[in-house]
Order: sequence, then structure tokens, then C-alpha cells
Amino acid sequence: MASRADAVAFIGGRCHEPQAPHLHAPVPRHPVPLADALGARSAVLDGEIVALDEQGRSDFERLQQRTGLAGSPARAARMAARVPVHRVLFDVVHLDGSPVTGLPYAERRELLEGLGLAGPGWSTPAAITGHGAQAWEMAKDAGLEGLIAKRLTSRYEPGTRSKTWVKIKVHRLADVLIGGWIPGRGRLTGLPGAVLVGERREGLLHYAGRVGTGWSHTERTHLARLLQAAASDICPFTQAPPVAGARWVLPQLVGEVRYTFRTQAGRLRHPSWHRLRPDLTPDDLA
Repeated sequence: MASRADAVAFIGGRCHEPQAPHLHAPVPRHPVPLADALGARSAVLDGEIVALDEQGRSDFERLQQRTGLAGSPARAARMAARVPVHRVLFDVVHLDGSPVTGLPYAERRELLEGLGLAGPGWSTPAAITGHGAQAWEMAKDAGLEGLIAKRLTSRYEPGTRSKTWVKIKVHRLADVLIGGWIPGRGRLTGLPGAVLVGERREGLLHYAGRVGTGWSHTERTHLARLLQAAASDICPFTQAPPVAGARWVLPQLVGEVRYTFRTQAGRLRHPSWHRLRPDLTPDDLA
């Protein structure tokens, strides 16, 4: 989900590079014989460009290493060898010169599977009909970010957010300590705009991320009073976060946050506030 770049590949006669509008040259002129797999057929395919980790999961940090290299062909070639990308193909828009966007997703899926596109740098992921709860549990257990649920009767709607395609994120929970906060602006003036949280390991507080969503106005006001009472001049983290205007507090407030996954450095991706944990003390998190 977030660990990829959206891409549309125009294939026919010879391979064209995927178009990925959200990244700067993620695949700088890296030919892939995807067209050969289609033979004489032509197609416009929708999918994603991903970089995979050792477990075969998409890894956003790895993909970022392939961005911004359009002006450096030599470096792009080196990174292409170090961090190969993979095309995940999940829909077909045109086939053999005819648009198929008006067909139901179930029929487009049959057309896509009929192309038999599975190669060293591309694949057609499995689609599960029904059994949504089981699919979600499988995604969670595999450490994936989530699922995309598509109505079988849905048409392909270019450039729009459709209610018939729903992104279902897998959220995980973590208990954290608040070590600082950033003053809010505008309607949040005088209140915390975000809190800086950390996790204790071997008696030290390691920065885990910045959380700026998840509170009601009343909850944010209550949190502001708690933060002011815990004010400190000393940064409690092992390394000060690269955040301008941070205000530090004694790391005594325990909270629970939702997040999608952890980066290689242990940071929480897409964290949001869940609740305060007055039933826990900092020692409980040691």
C-alpha cells in the first residue's frame, strides 16, 4: 500500500516504462521484457512498483533508494542492481486495442489472469473472493500493511477515489512514553499539535515517532494540562529528534498508539493516538 508507487504500464510490441506520477524516476530506463510475455498481444495494465525485503514484502524505505536518480544514469544503474524493483499487476485497462474499463472487475480480473503474467520482475497477485476476515488476518500475520477490497461488479474509474475500492489498513498497537510535544498552530494554538513518543530499551528512551492525530478537542486540552505539568528543560531521548520547536517533558505519561508498521530504524509509520494509559507506569514499559 504505502510501500509502493502507483504505475500504469503500456505494453505492446516493445516494453514501455511504467508511469509512476508519485515518484521521481523510480525506474530510470530499466528495461524489463514484460512485453515478451504477452507475445503479439498489447495491453495497458494498472499496478504498483515495489521494492521487496528479504521476506518478499514491499518495503517503502528500499523503494525510496530508487527515487530522484534521473540525472545520474551511473548511480541509477548501481541502485538498480542493489535494489531491484518488482511490478505488481492488478488490473487491465485496455486489451488488444480495446478499452475494458466498463467491464465488471470480476471480468477484468479473468482477462488479467488469462495473460499469465508471472516473471522475474513482475507478478499478478492472488485475489481472494469472500473470506475478507481471514484475508485480513493473513495480511496482519504476514506483516503486510493491509488489503484493497474491490466490489466484483465495479468498473475501472481512472483518476477518482471510488467507494467500490476500499483500502483496509492493518493497524498495530504499541505502548509508548511521551517525551516531548510540538505546539499547535491556528485553531490548535495553545494546545499540542503533536507529541513525540519513544520506547524504552535497556533503560533508555529511544525516539519512535511523531503523533499528531487521534484526539478530540477535549482530549487534546486535557493532554495539554498533563504536558505542562511534566515540563522539562532536558530532552529525554537518547538522541534528540530532528524536530524544530520541540518542548520536552519528563517521560512519565504512557500512551497507546496505532501504527501500520515499523521502519528498519524502529520508527512507527503512520502513528495515530489511541488513548492514555493511566493504568501503566514507565517501569511497566521497561
